[in-house]
Amino acid sequence: MKNYRFTVKNLDCAECARKIEEKLSSYDEYKNVVLNFATLKLSFDTEKDKNVKQDIQKIIKSVEPDVKIVDGDDEDDSEEDIKKDLIRLIIGILIFGLAIIYPKGSISHTLIVIASYIVLLFETARTAIKQIFKNKVLDESALITISVIGAFLIGKEFEGVMVIALYEIGEILESKAVNKSRKSIAKLMDIKPEFANLKNDDAILSVEPSKVNIGDIIIVKTGEKIPLDGVIVTGEAEIDNSALTGESKIINVKQNDRVLSGSINVQGLLEIKVTSNYENSTVNKILQLVENATDKKAKTETFVSKAAKIYTPIVLGLAAIVAIFMPLIFGNVSYSESIYKALVFLVISCPCSIVISVPLSYFSGIGKASRSGILIKGSDYLDGLKDIGNIVFDKTGTITTGNLEIESINSYKDNVTKEEILKYFALGESFSNHPIAKSILKEVKDILDLDKVKNYTEAKGKGIAFEYEGNSVKIGNSEFVEKIDDNIDGSVLYLKLQNEIIGDIILKDKIKPEAKTAISKLKQMNIITRMFTGDRKEVAMDVAKKVGIDEVNYKMLPEDKYNKLEEILNNSNNKKVAFVGDGINDSPVLARADIGISMGGIGSSSAIEASDIVIMTDELTKIIEGIKISKKTNKIIIQNLIFSLAVKIITLILAWLGYADMWQAVFADVGVTLITILNTIRILN
Repeated sequence: MKNYRFTVKNLDCAECARKIEEKLSSYDEYKNVVLNFATLKLSFDTEKDKNVKQDIQKIIKSVEPDVKIVDGDDEDDSEEDIKKDLIRLIIGILIFGLAIIYPKGSISHTLIVIASYIVLLFETARTAIKQIFKNKVLDESALITISVIGAFLIGKEFEGVMVIALYEIGEILESKAVNKSRKSIAKLMDIKPEFANLKNDDAILSVEPSKVNIGDIIIVKTGEKIPLDGVIVTGEAEIDNSALTGESKIINVKQNDRVLSGSINVQGLLEIKVTSNYENSTVNKILQLVENATDKKAKTETFVSKAAKIYTPIVLGLAAIVAIFMPLIFGNVSYSESIYKALVFLVISCPCSIVISVPLSYFSGIGKASRSGILIKGSDYLDGLKDIGNIVFDKTGTITTGNLEIESINSYKDNVTKEEILKYFALGESFSNHPIAKSILKEVKDILDLDKVKNYTEAKGKGIAFEYEGNSVKIGNSEFVEKIDDNIDGSVLYLKLQNEIIGDIILKDKIKPEAKTAISKLKQMNIITRMFTGDRKEVAMDVAKKVGIDEVNYKMLPEDKYNKLEEILNNSNNKKVAFVGDGINDSPVLARADIGISMGGIGSSSAIEASDIVIMTDELTKIIEGIKISKKTNKIIIQNLIFSLAVKIITLILAWLGYADMWQAVFADVGVTLITILNTIRILN
């Protein structure tokens, strides 16, 4: 099954996006259909391999005839559409102004007013008719059309013109505000490389990054983006990783250093050997993650989307009741007055502000987090950050740097040198990706004969065993090699050759400098902090004491971590439980937690795939920043909902009492929508 992604054009409302998404999802051959109104991206999975784009376009046209799909990031023409709408609006108002020349009630006056109505109402009425007859749906365009035509029929022609004119002005301003938000977020993630300088014999060709293969040599000049992940062959440079991490620190790189796509070469000339194609590059994975982030909707967003589906028909029904029964209940109210009040009610009740502002708020929150080097895979995870009550940390690579250093190498036998002890450790650890293995291997200078390593096995969380030149070798903790553990300050691994323990290596890991501050701030938020580690009690308790962790579990195997997390989840009192790990060895617990957070490090593909949130800088304080963004996003959503509903209810009561007319009704619809959108954009600041 292949995934397809298209850019959607001429889509101007969140409700329209929902309808297209539902229509496509109704076909069995299209799975996981998501049409994201915030990003204007359509994605789906299908086993079809022919005429996919044409078939999708045909289905979309049956719902929204003006909407079309294009490949990639085609040029945005929304600003041009806004200009056309503005010209039409001005012409319509000018035509209505001509009616003043003629007496009200005359044929000339009436014809000019009708002409202005046609120009002003054309787009809104066309959308309403299309939705009613094609989709059997009543939306806000229908409410406005009925209100404007109704106002004209009961002699309120000036109010009718003002309603549609102000509605059109609101729609134009709303489109500009949404476009500004989209552009702001696009600017945050403007890291996509446009070209690569491919070295081809003595020539240098400018090609698309997707055309470059692994092993090719590319040239990156001063001021250019690094288009693909690779290793420096020649040259030195200063690299800016801020687009990937949110940090503006400049890094010096030289020959044999690894560099990542999306970084900028601030100063220098580099020749880079490509180590991954564009599809698997760091920059592409980050772009996909951010682009797909709002596809996973939070409960609030899902509820609003579902409520909007039935909202308009209910509003229309209530308006009809007001128009028909108000004169029967209140004898002093005429049908002309009751119909006018019903029309005001229709205008007030448009749900635009709520339908647009909620998903836009989540989208802005995710964009803000991305700029800070916090990649959040969905608005449901952004929403969940604010509700964390328990947070569990892995130790190595999370609380500590994970860069273990050999403290000492100890031989228990006079005829065995420290170099031989190190060699046996290196032979076994050559087949492991564990941080301890990397720490040991970087100390080895000699070439290892790995072909002689036979029957290699690994006991998770305990150690490794293999045969070398006919000897059985075990490397691991005291339990694995069957030794009474020594109370040694540091992580100790023992070497057992045949049936005799002949030496050990002691490694130490440094605590991250910001760990204590991060834990302290989490506790100030009334979040319980815990630490899981496979290390010994003495090491675990020492680290926990230094950083201020509330509870510690030590000597844990991967299954122990999973079972303990399950226990915490069952006793979380409806609070979210987060697990923070390095994304390599903690995949089961990262997946099981309500929110899995990877201290991923720049370019760690395993971290990006394993968790719900990725901290690109490995800084624990970014978790606090993510929680603050979540709380701010939620606060603005609540503000928008309360403001929208309050203004609508107050205006409705005033209209019922006769103190509000069409003017106030339009503000309760269009004005509120615009204010909520502008309030939402504050998240990006």
